[in-house]
Amino acid sequence: MNQYQKTAGFDLPHIPSDDKLHRVLSSALKSRLGDDPISPEFMSNSYWDAAHFGLEKVKIFQDSSQQEQAEILRRCSSGLLEEAYFIEKAGVGYMAKMVLLAETTEERMLYALFSSDEVTHLAQISRFLPEKDLLGTDDPFLRFLADLVETQDKTVLLFVLQVVLEGWGLSHYRSLAKDCVNPQLAGIFEGFLQDESRHHGTGVTLFNQMSVSQTSRATIIETLALFLQMVRVGPQSVVAAIEQVKGHLSCQQKLRIFQELDTETHSGIRLNLLRSLMRGEEAGIIVQELEDRGAFQPLPAKKCV
Repeated sequence: MNQYQKTAGFDLPHIPSDDKLHRVLSSALKSRLGDDPISPEFMSNSYWDAAHFGLEKVKIFQDSSQQEQAEILRRCSSGLLEEAYFIEKAGVGYMAKMVLLAETTEERMLYALFSSDEVTHLAQISRFLPEKDLLGTDDPFLRFLADLVETQDKTVLLFVLQVVLEGWGLSHYRSLAKDCVNPQLAGIFEGFLQDESRHHGTGVTLFNQMSVSQTSRATIIETLALFLQMVRVGPQSVVAAIEQVKGHLSCQQKLRIFQELDTETHSGIRLNLLRSLMRGEEAGIIVQELEDRGAFQPLPAKKCV
């Protein structure tokens, strides 16, 4: 079985909408989603404008035809939606796993409720995806996430996923909600925030009650070093979307795009946010090791190509 068919469930297929099980699920979700489908007039190819991706500063984008610009924005927007879909899909499996790892009745109850939150989020995001049978992904961050949720070390799961990544997710979803040009989708991302805040806060509380072993600390450091490297290299997905539409880009063209996107500042802001999420005595040791490795230093544009 492919690893993505386990906890993350990235390769789990969808059943047809006329299947009996699908009807049972739809009925169960009504209390959370309501009966109103997404209005056709609110469906679009692009849910965020050029400014959200920094494309208003990129000459090759501004010099493109309206059709090319629209396609680049469609690809960037689709990338954000698909990423949210897979994150929430992994969240369902992760919270179910934490139900089994719970050490008290109350902790088990909380994670069962959190799993329900993730199911709701997944169902809401799925309404905006024209292709609902998304299977697998080649995205480096999502592959990283799928590998991470397979670990059996609860300390690693709590710190990396709930303290750091859920905290990061709060800022990310807030930004998506603020900049989204679709009022229904913006409202959905806004609605995620309270749930994600509760998930993050629970992770912080449980982690601070733990004694972190040297083995767990070493795993956390290696795992976060890998994740931070993905942040350090800047908005690779935006550059990839431009290349998919415009055709092959030379190293010089990519360098210019990264410079116009001000990638060092872009990454630096995100790295500072991630560092700020790592608080407490145990977290301080982890931060210091990552600092010593230069993991919080954004890369200049020439090293992002």
